[in-house]
Amino acid sequence: MAIASARVDAVAVALEAGRPEDFDDGAVKGVGHFAVGLSHGQPFAVSRRCRHLGADLAGGHIDTEGRLVCPWHSSAYDVATGRMVRGPQGIYAKVPGLGWFFRSLTAVIPLKRGRVTERDGCLYVD
Repeated sequence: MAIASARVDAVAVALEAGRPEDFDDGAVKGVGHFAVGLSHGQPFAVSRRCRHLGADLAGGHIDTEGRLVCPWHSSAYDVATGRMVRGPQGIYAKVPGLGWFFRSLTAVIPLKRGRVTERDGCLYVD
């Protein structure tokens, strides 16, 4: 008796994020499971959930250093690596070791990064 096998090829579907000028002034947009923006003029896509308390990073912004800043407690992420480079701020900044803990966590489990391509004046994420 022969066992039939089927091969299913995964098809990656690129999601349209918008035009590069849509991301002026540090804007970040949610596209599928990614927060998308420009850091120092370079497009990026990282997973949308902050490692601190799960805030939607698509509601954040890019600061003057090109980092993605969480909208809830101002944690900051390096979008090239997905690592948290500044821990939670405000009252959370006063908790000893908390910032260190989350920075260490993202060294091991960084934000996922997606691939951003530009075609016909639009950015696409897959």
